[in-house]
Amino acid sequence: MPGIALEIKRKCKVCGKVFLVKKLDSQFCSKRCSAVDLKRRRDAEVKEARLAKIAAKVPDVREYISVREAVALYHIERGTLYRLIRLGRIPAMNFGKHLIRIKRSELEANFMLRKKAKREKEKPIPKLYNLEPENCYTVGEICKKYRINDSTVWAHVRKYSIPSRQIGNYVYIPKDEIDNLYKSDIL
Repeated sequence: MPGIALEIKRKCKVCGKVFLVKKLDSQFCSKRCSAVDLKRRRDAEVKEARLAKIAAKVPDVREYISVREAVALYHIERGTLYRLIRLGRIPAMNFGKHLIRIKRSELEANFMLRKKAKREKEKPIPKLYNLEPENCYTVGEICKKYRINDSTVWAHVRKYSIPSRQIGNYVYIPKDEIDNLYKSDIL
């Protein structure tokens, strides 16, 4: 992919350093930060696989489950679960060291199953666009504002699936989408 003629600054998603993007979809300031992000995502996948393996071994008929099994079955972290037990918000029985048992019905009332939470997280949220002329730029306005060629604008509109609307000789593209595409991500 060729580089871009704009000077857009973004904040690295890993280290937080501000950098000039070389490509419009750059998210990281260096190869090292990209590798760190990749490792974090792979570690999360390994953790999910390990939890799924533990959850598969838990019988459905068991009324009381351990903390480890509760973490594997429900969308909750271990520290949070222990904190809620300590605060008394989730009743639990302690049969000795490492033998805390939690009633399954209490967890079902308070938390979502991990599989269901993962499906809801992956479900994309549809965007609603207002394509009225007052909320949109024309292609010419985008070219003037960001000092880029109209073919570049059209290439980005197609690449990022940005909706457009033609009224007469003018094509309108939502302002918020264009501003998000070409703005700096510095806060």
